[in-house]
Parts: sequence; structure tokens; C-alpha cells
Amino acid sequence: MAVLGADQQAALLAWGERHRRDLPWRRTRDPWEILVSEVMLQQTQIARVIPRYQAFLEEFPTVSDCAAAPVAEVIRAWDGLGYNRRAVQLHRCAQQLVALHGGSLPHDLPALLRLPGVGPYTARAVLAFAYEDDVGVVDTNVGRVLARWSGRSLGAAEAQAAADAIVLTGSGWSWNQALFDFAAGVCTRRSPRCDQCPMRPSCRWQGQGDDPAEGSARVSGGQSRFEGSDRQGRGRLVAALRRGPLLSSEVATAAGWPDDPARAIRVLAGLESDGIAVVDDAGTATLPDAGLLEGRQ
Repeated sequence: MAVLGADQQAALLAWGERHRRDLPWRRTRDPWEILVSEVMLQQTQIARVIPRYQAFLEEFPTVSDCAAAPVAEVIRAWDGLGYNRRAVQLHRCAQQLVALHGGSLPHDLPALLRLPGVGPYTARAVLAFAYEDDVGVVDTNVGRVLARWSGRSLGAAEAQAAADAIVLTGSGWSWNQALFDFAAGVCTRRSPRCDQCPMRPSCRWQGQGDDPAEGSARVSGGQSRFEGSDRQGRGRLVAALRRGPLLSSEVATAAGWPDDPARAIRVLAGLESDGIAVVDDAGTATLPDAGLLEGRQ
């Protein structure tokens, strides 16, 4: 398990202060704004998130604003981010926060984990980045760093324990931001800059031999091919639904598979199961609550 001495903790924190990226969600401690950023950043690159994050918060500046809106409005605001199920989950989360927590995010790990769409990473990110708690935040990049520092693959519990153990006391926010930036800028997936690494004395791998991050907990193995995938068809269907109702005769073309209507219908059924679409008895598909959205315009 990765172990850092006080000198190495100080070195990483100092490196982080010098190389901290200026990102909009780092300028706030508002728990709702932090939650929105973390949900958006799941499987979506920072460059794509920044403009959508700012636009989303202009439309839904508070938990209550999001909870009160039709889910179709939230899905439409999610345009450009992909993985639209996250928008549905965020809307459900907002509604539960209003119903059970007075519209505020709880400062409590078990309570956060009970929210729709909030897993171990997101819950700890809220604690660290909104409430500045001294907890380790382990995403795929941090998981990679921890495995390399440890010199071996780690299980999920080991990775979380390692992350918690090395947080510099009283510096939970800045420590985790430094670790994120270190993973993105130095200990990268494909070409780690081991010769320039300020943490090299504490690393048991140091770029030699097989990468212990491969197959380690929380470390992504990469996404499958997007072109021609069901994910691509889902995205096309949601884009069409954002424009308005979709007749059953239009589904295959909208999905990009005019010669494979069965596949298109199957993918549409998946959207319906995820709460992203509603299909009536005639086979016409809409965004959920689309009628409520039209009534607000």
C-alpha cells in the first residue's frame, strides 16, 4: 500500500500549488455546484464539461430549481455531455434532496451514498471539495497513481484505504486537487513523466517493468469503440427527442440504422428503461415530462 512521509506529502502539496489548474468548480465550495461538476465529469472530458457546467448552473442554480423542473428540461440542458442517464439520476437526486434533506446536500457519507446516482467516488468528492473534509477521493487517475506508488495492483478497499491514509491532515481540498493534477500532468496513463516526477522517491514502480496500474481497482481499461455502437445510436435518439416527439416510423432513421429497425427499437427500449424516454401505445417516443416542459414555454 502506498505510504508517504511528511516530506513527500509537503512536496506534492507544494507541486500542486504551483501547477493547479484553474477550473470553474474549484472556485466554489457550494455542495450543489460541486455535485453537478462531479456528475458531469463522470466519463466526459473537462473541455466538454466546462461550457455545459456553467450553462447548467445558470438554468438550475440550486437543488430546488433542478428538482422543480420537468426531467425533460434537465435532459435538454445535458446536451453535449453524453451518458444522458446521468441527467435523469441528477434530477432524481435533487428531488430526494428536497424531500429528505431540505434541499441541501448532507455532510455525511452514508447519507450521500443513499442518493440516486451518487457512488463512493462522488460522495467523497462532495465531502472533500465542498466540505473540505480529509478524505481520499479515488477516481480512475488517482487509482492509477496509488497502484504505481504501491508497486502492485490494489483492490477497491485497499485503494480507498491508501487514499485516506495519505491525505495531509487539514488539507483535504488542496491535497486531492494536487493529486488530481499530478495524475493528469505527470503520472499519466500512457507516457508517465517519471524522470520529472517529484514523487519518484516514494514510488515503488518508477516506470520499470509491468505497470501495476493495469487491472488495479478504480483504473479504467478504456472505453469500447463508439462508432457504430449502441451508445452512438442512443445519443442520436436522445438528440432527436430533444427536438420533439419521435414517431415509431422515424426511430430507425433517427438512430442511424435505417436498415435495422429492430436494433433501433431495442436501443429505444433501453432509453425508456433508464427513464430517458417515454413511448406511448402508438410507438411515439418523447422525453419524459415533455408535456410539462411545453407548458412552461
